[in-house]
Amino acid sequence: MSPLLQVTSYALQFINKKNMTKEKTSLMEKIVSLSKRRGFIFPSSEIYGGLNSCYDYGPLGVELKNNIKKIWWRDMVQKRNDIVGLDASILMHPRVWEASGHVDSFTDPLVDCKSCKKRFRADHILGQDYLQPGHMKESPETKHIPKKCPECGGELTEPRQFNLLMETYLGVVGEEKSKIYLRGETCQGMYVNFENVRDSMRKKLPFGIAQIGKAFRNEITPGHFIFRMREFEQMEMQYFVNPNDADRYLKEWKEARMQWYLNLGINKDKLRLYRHKEDERAHYAKDAYDIEYDSPFGGWKELAGIHHRGDWDLSRHAQYSGKDLQYFDEKAGEKYIPYIVETSDGVDRSLLTFLIDAYSEIEGGRTKTTESTKETEVVLKLHRDLAPIKIAVLPLSKKEKLQEKTLEIQKKLQNKYMTMYDETGSIGKRYRRQDEIGTPYCLTVDFDTLEDNSVTIRDRDTMEQERISIKELDTFFQDKFYK
Repeated sequence: MSPLLQVTSYALQFINKKNMTKEKTSLMEKIVSLSKRRGFIFPSSEIYGGLNSCYDYGPLGVELKNNIKKIWWRDMVQKRNDIVGLDASILMHPRVWEASGHVDSFTDPLVDCKSCKKRFRADHILGQDYLQPGHMKESPETKHIPKKCPECGGELTEPRQFNLLMETYLGVVGEEKSKIYLRGETCQGMYVNFENVRDSMRKKLPFGIAQIGKAFRNEITPGHFIFRMREFEQMEMQYFVNPNDADRYLKEWKEARMQWYLNLGINKDKLRLYRHKEDERAHYAKDAYDIEYDSPFGGWKELAGIHHRGDWDLSRHAQYSGKDLQYFDEKAGEKYIPYIVETSDGVDRSLLTFLIDAYSEIEGGRTKTTESTKETEVVLKLHRDLAPIKIAVLPLSKKEKLQEKTLEIQKKLQNKYMTMYDETGSIGKRYRRQDEIGTPYCLTVDFDTLEDNSVTIRDRDTMEQERISIKELDTFFQDKFYK
């Protein structure tokens, strides 16, 4: 069987029990279970046994993912005059990856156990999770890789470098096929289009190029659910600046990116800014920061990055392509290669972090109904703009007149909001289902609605209920979302 194919328990596949307390292990199991049970995330190709560390986003997952990307794009591009968007091809000329250094140095140190045959990243065995793929630094610690397998105690092989780029081929005839690569990061497309964007959009420094797109890495040890995958999505922005201004913009962007997560409800006590030590930085980086989240699978983990890349990228592409990528600064009266300040966020990592941070349990239940329950209720307290479903529309019963009225109201709301119609089960059970998927508001149509043209709105977080006229719904909800 291919090492990529593993038939394992879905809930346990991603949990490193040695690095977690029972409490934290339990939380991660609950997140994985909720994700599948409620239609956020499914294992890829599950009916065939799955494909290790590849996932499909279900009906609610794709809505949450789209909301994250939409909010990022709104804040990074739509609300700014100095940043424009791009959608570069996944397949690029192979020389791009030679210029970027990926072909020669985008590697991780790999060791194998001679007994159990398991494979490990050498730096992970040393506990150096902060090291970036492809940029492991030589130090006394990395020269003394443990010789025993952390799983079975067997003998480990000597470390060898493993390239993370995924290869593919162009061409229809075997002998004429050319080897190319699936992109290992989205930023290279922005660098090679620097001049195209600058000229077509008449941009002067400082300006940025933003892109959301898929990237691929042949990770040695993917895991922790969707935190580390071989196919993932990035939200990146490259800000081109005068070299003299780079430090100032680095400071501004690291503060702005931290605030973005706080604005979307992330617990500030679980978020921190970590500055890379000099021997931790990528070879091209003049300075680098990670936004880290205190995760339930091993403590502080990288959520996003803000990097001072200097002139490495444009200089290398100018060298390899023969294209002059200097910028003429009219104000300064000089030409130079712009410096780059990069912000890089993972869509999948952000989504997982939002799920973990929003997850809460209420022991004994909290729903204000006549039903008696001692069950633990799950409430996903997602920021309202992130929530997959904004409004659940619920007829109090399955009476035809109530159903018709509810669907009529839903049709009007669907023009602006993602809604869900649900008529199955008691109203209390339906409230709990919506709480579990993070729906901020439940709108209930009852028999009084047929007389007074009003509905009951229930707030997810406060559980307060408010009677609202149908004709006032548009005004009521427009004040609740997308501020």
